[in-house]
Amino acid sequence: MARCFSFTASRDRCFRYSFSNAGLKSTTTDLGDGTIMHCWVPKTHNDSKSSLLLIHGFGANSMWQWSEFISPLTHRFNVYVPDLVFFGESYTTRPERSESFQAHCVMGLLEAHGVRRMSVVGISYGGFVAYSMAAQFPESVEKVVLCCAGVCFEEKDMDEGMFKVKSVDEAVSILLPQTPEKMRQLLQLTFVKPIKVMPSCFINDYIDVMCTENFQEKKELIEALHKDRKLSDLPKITQHTLVIWGEQDQVFPLELAHRLKRLLGEKAQLVVIKNAGHALNVEKPKELYKNFKSFLIDPITPSLQENHSNGNGRKVD
Repeated sequence: MARCFSFTASRDRCFRYSFSNAGLKSTTTDLGDGTIMHCWVPKTHNDSKSSLLLIHGFGANSMWQWSEFISPLTHRFNVYVPDLVFFGESYTTRPERSESFQAHCVMGLLEAHGVRRMSVVGISYGGFVAYSMAAQFPESVEKVVLCCAGVCFEEKDMDEGMFKVKSVDEAVSILLPQTPEKMRQLLQLTFVKPIKVMPSCFINDYIDVMCTENFQEKKELIEALHKDRKLSDLPKITQHTLVIWGEQDQVFPLELAHRLKRLLGEKAQLVVIKNAGHALNVEKPKELYKNFKSFLIDPITPSLQENHSNGNGRKVD
């Protein structure tokens, strides 16, 4: 029997309304190489505003991950919110699966919309893509914000027990949940205080709508992220970078934040948010936005930066 109501699909429609109400429109761009990119873009580009790119991580489409931030940010920026390849309405027939390829696709999308320079915010997997964009296109990327993005992890870290998961296959089974049990494991892994009561019917609905399409391709994205990864191969980006981490992140442990800060040196500012895990955008949206605002918008002198902190986070030099 066909399902007559989907909570997930209904929520998705609400997000579409909120994005549209914030002055964005849904667009699809053919990059001409077998790649189709979907993106929320300004209905009217304002030349007096800077451009800001928001890149999502694994999970649902971009709307679900950035909905809390759209309204305040669109008042300040020309905001662009793409679906990465194999998420939402974005897709490719090409075989590439690296974050470098994702970065090229996003840059091609922005160029198609006439965007030549922007700041970039990436969360989790989106941070890998943001970092790659900053490395490959330094003339286009102005500032970088990386949220819980373990770009400094190495393949050997998993073998040495750094992560809660013990293998790539286990990571795939949790990050791409296909059963209520795996979804509950994902929530336990990403939240400090996960929802305790969640009926299986709601979980199954979410899995059916958000987690089944392009499963094999997303699995390959995770595998590509891990295979042969070495810190020595990671380029050092030169942009001013804000690194934000949840103090209790169980997906990418806090040690990776300190590793990234050591790599980038004085160009990077690290803020650790207390009582937060990996899902910073859901658990601590107000604190996250305050840090976005202070780094991307407010004029902060170097002397003020050294003392920057708030009640829920601390700056780490």
